[in-house]
Amino acid sequence: MAENQNLGSTTTGMQAELAAMLSYLVGPITGIIFYLIEKENKYVRFHAMQSIVAFGFLWIFLPVIYFVLAMIPVLGWAVASLLWLGSIILWIVCMIKAYQGEYLKLPVAGDIAEKNS
Repeated sequence: MAENQNLGSTTTGMQAELAAMLSYLVGPITGIIFYLIEKENKYVRFHAMQSIVAFGFLWIFLPVIYFVLAMIPVLGWAVASLLWLGSIILWIVCMIKAYQGEYLKLPVAGDIAEKNS
């Protein structure tokens, strides 16, 4: 985060970086909460919408992918484990970048978030 970077005020009265980070905390659930309560701050709304889209997709489709991959002995479990690990790493990176005041724009989800924030 740049020194003395001002990301603007928030409806919640929270620091924008903290609100953006918290919008990822419980994936699409906290994303929806922050998207609905934050009316002014584009930075928080961007991260909230990105959380809704990216992690909503992962919450819906990863179990289906896991189920399909589980039918493939050994290789399927290995790939499923890597996908799970990758999603955890993505979640942590998104929270860190949001708290640092950075716009980490994910493919597809970031485009949707930009249009709707």
